[in-house]
Amino acid sequence: MDDALYRLNVGIVLKNAQGKIFVGQRIDAALEGNIAWQMPQGGIDEGETLEEAVMRELLEEIGTDKVRIVRVTKEWLYYDLPEDLQALQVKNWGRIYKGQKQRWFLMDFLGEDSDINLNTAHPEFLSSAWITPREALACAAPFKHAIYQKVFREFGFF
Repeated sequence: MDDALYRLNVGIVLKNAQGKIFVGQRIDAALEGNIAWQMPQGGIDEGETLEEAVMRELLEEIGTDKVRIVRVTKEWLYYDLPEDLQALQVKNWGRIYKGQKQRWFLMDFLGEDSDINLNTAHPEFLSSAWITPREALACAAPFKHAIYQKVFREFGFF
């Protein structure tokens, strides 16, 4: 696998005290008439550690860092983007990638729901919900199903 074709990224399985996980409805998908939900994720900036990137992404996407890291996936996980989404990458990421190379973090949410703020400087989510991993699979974009299944299995949800 040519790593240069994959954008370095962190993903977050944020679990609340009831054992449900956080998902957000993507603003860009909603504007196109789609209902696409996903767990928080984002790129790793040059010089950032994985831990720095995951905390920055949480603040950027859901406005909170009231979390505790529980586990990190043992290996990098890859997924390919559909061709129609690859064309949008120049606008979003400055270049075209085949997909993303990710390390996923299982995190406990230590705050209250009121600590989550989707109205960040660059909002990515229109709305959010706490749902089960099976529900997350059902409402995720199809190209993310396989990676979500791998992550949920490794973290012991399935």
